[in-house]
Amino acid sequence: MKRYLAVDIGGTYIKFGIVDEGATILKMDKTKTPETLDGLLDLVVDLYHKNQDVAGVAISCPGAVSDTGIIYGSSALSYLHGPNIKRLIRDRIDLPIFMENDANCAGYAEVWKGKAQGKKDAIVVVIGTGIGGALIKNGLVHKGANLHGGEFGYMVIPTGSGVDYDTWSATGATGALVKNVANLKHMNEKELTGEAVFEMANDGDVDCKQAIDQFHQYLALGIYNLQYIYDPEIILIGGGISARNDLIDHINAKLDDILNRLKASKIKPVIDTCEFGQYANMLGAVYGFINWWNLAGSSASVIK
Repeated sequence: MKRYLAVDIGGTYIKFGIVDEGATILKMDKTKTPETLDGLLDLVVDLYHKNQDVAGVAISCPGAVSDTGIIYGSSALSYLHGPNIKRLIRDRIDLPIFMENDANCAGYAEVWKGKAQGKKDAIVVVIGTGIGGALIKNGLVHKGANLHGGEFGYMVIPTGSGVDYDTWSATGATGALVKNVANLKHMNEKELTGEAVFEMANDGDVDCKQAIDQFHQYLALGIYNLQYIYDPEIILIGGGISARNDLIDHINAKLDDILNRLKASKIKPVIDTCEFGQYANMLGAVYGFINWWNLAGSSASVIK
C-alpha cells in the first residue's frame, strides 16, 4: 500500500505525517511554522529525508493555489505568495508534489472518508477567524475561474445597520462573534476567545447570549443562500466551532424561522458537522494527490 508525506502548512504550526492510500494516518507530529520561505523549504526537505519510503508529497496550505504551484491571494504567511512554491520544493525533492488550498483539502477529506462520501454535490464551510470552504462537484473540488471557488466569506449578508450589509466573514465567523462581544464589553478582542464568549453566555451574560443568537442567525442566512445558489446534497461545517454539540440544532432552528417567513422556499438545507478535525487537511491533501495522479497518469509531469 502506497504511503504519502502529508504536510499541512498553517500560520502558527505545520502538521505533518505519513498517510497511506487507505486514509490511515501512520504517524503525525507538528512543529512551529518557519518565519521564512527558506526555513519552510528546509523543513519539507528534512521531512522527506526522514521519510523517503513515500510515493509523493501532498501539501495543504492557505491561499489561492494554482495548478502550476504559484499561490495567489494573501494569508498570514506572506512569503508563500509570489514564488512558485511547488517548483521550489520539486527542485529539492525528486518526487511528485501536490498542493491544494487548505479549505479544499478539508473538503476532499469529507469526500474521501467523511460525511460527503458517495455524494456528488456538497459544500464544506470552514468557520474560524473568517469563513472559507470548498465546493464539491461530482466528487471533485470546483476551484473556479479565479481560484475563488469556496470563498464563501466574501458573500454579502444583510445586517440591518449602517451600510445594511457586510461580508459573511465579518458577520458569521467566530472572529466576528468575538469582535462583537469585545465591542459590547469594551474589551480588547485579542484578550477574548470564542470559547470564553460561550462560557460567559452559559453563566448568564445577556450580551453574550444575544451576540451568539445573532451569530447563529448570520450562519443560517449564509447557509440558506448557499443552498439555493448551489443546491448541494449536504452542507458540512468545520472549524473549531463545529465541536459544539448544540451548533447544528441552533442553526436548524434559525433555518426553520427563515423558511417560515419565506413561504416560497421549500428546501431546507441538510447540515452537519465535518467528520474530521485537526487531521482533515492532511487527509484531504493525500486524497487530492491520489486523484490528481490518477487523472494525470503516472507519466504526467510532476510539476503540472
